[in-house]
Amino acid sequence: MKKILIPILFFILSATAVKAQTTLPVQYQELVKKLAASLPKTSEEPVKEPKPTNSTSLIDFAKSMLGIPYRYATSNPKIGFDCSGFVSYVFSNFGFKVPRSSREFSAAGKETTIENAKVGDVLIFTGSNSKVRRIGHVGIVYSIDDSGIKFIHASSGKSHGVTITEFNGHYKNRFMKIVSIL
Repeated sequence: MKKILIPILFFILSATAVKAQTTLPVQYQELVKKLAASLPKTSEEPVKEPKPTNSTSLIDFAKSMLGIPYRYATSNPKIGFDCSGFVSYVFSNFGFKVPRSSREFSAAGKETTIENAKVGDVLIFTGSNSKVRRIGHVGIVYSIDDSGIKFIHASSGKSHGVTITEFNGHYKNRFMKIVSIL
Protein backbone atom coordinates (compact mmCIF):
# COMPACT_ATOMS: atom_id res chain seq x y z
CA MET A 1 0.00 0.00 0.00
CA LYS A 2 2.83 2.42 0.84
CA LYS A 3 4.47 1.65 -2.50
CA ILE A 4 1.35 2.85 -4.33
CA LEU A 5 0.67 5.81 -2.04
CA ILE A 6 4.14 7.35 -2.39
CA PRO A 7 4.02 7.68 -6.23
CA ILE A 8 0.48 9.06 -6.05
CA LEU A 9 1.50 11.68 -3.46
CA PHE A 10 4.58 12.56 -5.53
CA PHE A 11 2.42 13.02 -8.62
CA ILE A 12 -0.10 15.26 -6.77
CA LEU A 13 2.65 17.43 -5.25
CA SER A 14 4.40 17.76 -8.65
CA ALA A 15 1.19 18.80 -10.38
CA THR A 16 0.36 21.44 -7.77
CA ALA A 17 3.93 22.79 -7.85
CA VAL A 18 3.81 23.16 -11.63
CA LYS A 19 0.40 24.84 -11.42
CA ALA A 20 1.70 27.26 -8.78
CA GLN A 21 4.58 28.26 -11.05
CA THR A 22 2.43 28.84 -14.12
CA THR A 23 -0.57 30.64 -12.59
CA LEU A 24 -0.39 34.44 -12.69
CA PRO A 25 -1.98 36.60 -10.02
CA VAL A 26 -5.38 38.00 -11.07
CA GLN A 27 -4.17 41.61 -11.59
CA TYR A 28 -1.47 40.38 -14.02
CA GLN A 29 -3.95 38.15 -15.85
CA GLU A 30 -6.16 41.22 -16.48
CA LEU A 31 -3.16 43.25 -17.68
CA VAL A 32 -2.11 40.48 -20.10
CA LYS A 33 -5.70 40.29 -21.48
CA LYS A 34 -5.77 44.07 -22.10
CA LEU A 35 -2.38 44.01 -23.81
CA ALA A 36 -3.35 41.04 -25.98
CA ALA A 37 -6.60 42.77 -26.99
CA SER A 38 -4.71 45.89 -28.09
CA LEU A 39 -2.35 43.96 -30.39
CA PRO A 40 -3.16 44.22 -34.12
CA LYS A 41 -4.89 41.18 -35.56
CA THR A 42 -2.80 39.23 -38.05
CA SER A 43 -3.99 36.70 -40.58
CA GLU A 44 -2.45 33.26 -40.53
CA GLU A 45 -0.97 33.68 -44.01
CA PRO A 46 0.61 37.01 -44.89
CA VAL A 47 -0.77 38.54 -48.07
CA LYS A 48 1.90 39.18 -50.68
CA GLU A 49 1.42 42.52 -52.35
CA PRO A 50 2.46 42.57 -55.99
CA LYS A 51 5.72 44.42 -56.60
CA PRO A 52 5.18 47.85 -58.10
CA THR A 53 5.07 46.92 -61.76
CA ASN A 54 4.91 48.87 -64.93
CA SER A 55 4.58 47.35 -68.35
CA THR A 56 8.19 48.22 -69.25
CA SER A 57 9.70 46.17 -66.41
CA LEU A 58 7.31 43.28 -67.14
CA ILE A 59 8.20 43.26 -70.84
CA ASP A 60 11.93 43.64 -70.14
CA PHE A 61 11.75 40.58 -67.89
CA ALA A 62 9.74 38.62 -70.48
CA LYS A 63 12.17 39.66 -73.22
CA SER A 64 15.09 38.30 -71.17
CA MET A 65 13.67 34.82 -71.85
CA LEU A 66 13.58 35.05 -75.64
CA GLY A 67 14.80 31.81 -77.18
CA ILE A 68 14.07 29.57 -74.18
CA PRO A 69 12.69 26.40 -75.79
CA TYR A 70 9.04 25.38 -75.85
CA ARG A 71 8.31 22.53 -73.48
CA TYR A 72 4.79 21.27 -72.89
CA ALA A 73 3.44 21.52 -69.31
CA THR A 74 6.51 23.38 -68.04
CA SER A 75 7.07 26.75 -66.38
CA ASN A 76 10.77 26.53 -65.61
CA PRO A 77 13.22 28.72 -67.56
CA LYS A 78 15.98 26.13 -67.07
CA ILE A 79 13.90 23.50 -68.89
CA GLY A 80 11.49 25.46 -71.07
CA PHE A 81 7.98 26.90 -71.14
CA ASP A 82 4.61 26.13 -72.57
CA CYS A 83 2.51 29.23 -73.35
CA SER A 84 0.68 29.52 -70.03
CA GLY A 85 3.78 28.49 -68.09
CA PHE A 86 5.64 31.42 -69.64
CA VAL A 87 2.89 33.99 -68.98
CA SER A 88 2.36 32.68 -65.46
CA TYR A 89 6.10 32.74 -64.74
CA VAL A 90 6.45 36.34 -65.94
CA PHE A 91 3.54 37.68 -63.87
CA SER A 92 4.41 35.58 -60.80
CA ASN A 93 7.88 37.13 -60.81
CA PHE A 94 6.18 40.45 -60.01
CA GLY A 95 3.99 38.99 -57.26
CA PHE A 96 0.78 38.53 -59.26
CA LYS A 97 -1.27 35.45 -58.55
CA VAL A 98 -2.29 34.29 -62.01
CA PRO A 99 -3.52 30.99 -63.41
CA ARG A 100 -1.18 28.31 -64.69
CA SER A 101 -3.59 27.12 -67.39
CA SER A 102 -4.40 29.07 -70.57
CA ARG A 103 -8.12 28.31 -70.13
CA GLU A 104 -8.14 29.81 -66.64
CA PHE A 105 -6.72 33.11 -67.92
CA SER A 106 -10.18 33.78 -69.34
CA ALA A 107 -11.37 34.54 -65.79
CA ALA A 108 -8.21 36.39 -64.70
CA GLY A 109 -7.81 40.15 -64.56
CA LYS A 110 -10.23 42.54 -66.19
CA GLU A 111 -11.52 41.92 -69.70
CA THR A 112 -10.86 44.71 -72.17
CA THR A 113 -11.08 45.17 -75.94
CA ILE A 114 -8.38 44.84 -78.56
CA GLU A 115 -8.88 48.56 -79.35
CA ASN A 116 -8.06 49.40 -75.71
CA ALA A 117 -5.16 46.94 -75.45
CA LYS A 118 -2.11 48.04 -73.48
CA VAL A 119 1.41 46.65 -73.33
CA GLY A 120 1.38 43.94 -70.65
CA ASP A 121 -2.20 42.76 -71.32
CA VAL A 122 -2.76 39.04 -71.88
CA LEU A 123 -4.06 37.89 -75.27
CA ILE A 124 -6.12 34.70 -75.21
CA PHE A 125 -6.42 32.51 -78.30
CA THR A 126 -7.90 29.21 -79.41
CA GLY A 127 -5.57 26.27 -79.79
CA SER A 128 -3.92 25.78 -83.18
CA ASN A 129 -7.28 25.00 -84.83
CA SER A 130 -9.18 28.30 -85.00
CA LYS A 131 -12.43 26.47 -85.87
CA VAL A 132 -12.48 24.84 -82.44
CA ARG A 133 -13.43 27.85 -80.31
CA ARG A 134 -11.82 26.61 -77.12
CA ILE A 135 -9.02 28.46 -75.33
CA GLY A 136 -5.64 26.93 -75.97
CA HIS A 137 -2.97 29.65 -76.13
CA VAL A 138 -1.93 32.87 -74.33
CA GLY A 139 0.65 35.61 -74.86
CA ILE A 140 1.55 39.05 -73.49
CA VAL A 141 1.14 42.25 -75.52
CA TYR A 142 4.73 43.28 -76.27
CA SER A 143 4.25 46.46 -78.28
CA ILE A 144 1.58 48.57 -79.96
CA ASP A 145 2.43 50.96 -82.76
CA ASP A 146 1.25 52.05 -86.21
CA SER A 147 2.09 48.64 -87.65
CA GLY A 148 -0.10 46.88 -85.07
CA ILE A 149 0.25 44.72 -82.00
CA LYS A 150 3.13 42.35 -81.29
CA PHE A 151 3.05 39.84 -78.47
CA ILE A 152 5.58 37.69 -76.67
CA HIS A 153 4.74 34.06 -76.00
CA ALA A 154 6.09 30.52 -75.83
CA SER A 155 5.23 29.07 -79.20
CA SER A 156 5.06 25.40 -80.14
CA GLY A 157 5.18 26.46 -83.82
CA LYS A 158 8.16 27.20 -86.09
CA SER A 159 10.16 29.12 -83.51
CA HIS A 160 9.47 26.41 -80.89
CA GLY A 161 10.28 28.69 -77.95
CA VAL A 162 9.77 32.14 -76.45
CA THR A 163 9.37 34.55 -79.35
CA ILE A 164 7.77 37.83 -80.42
CA THR A 165 4.99 37.53 -82.99
CA GLU A 166 2.75 39.94 -84.90
CA PHE A 167 -0.95 39.86 -84.10
CA ASN A 168 -1.74 39.09 -87.74
CA GLY A 169 -4.42 37.21 -89.70
CA HIS A 170 -3.51 33.79 -88.30
CA TYR A 171 -3.63 34.98 -84.71
CA LYS A 172 -6.55 37.35 -85.34
CA ASN A 173 -8.56 34.32 -86.48
CA ARG A 174 -7.64 32.51 -83.27
CA PHE A 175 -8.19 35.54 -80.98
CA MET A 176 -10.82 35.06 -78.27
CA LYS A 177 -10.32 37.82 -75.71
CA ILE A 178 -7.87 40.08 -73.94
CA VAL A 179 -7.51 40.67 -70.21
CA SER A 180 -5.59 43.24 -68.23
CA ILE A 181 -3.67 41.95 -65.20
CA LEU A 182 -1.56 45.06 -64.40
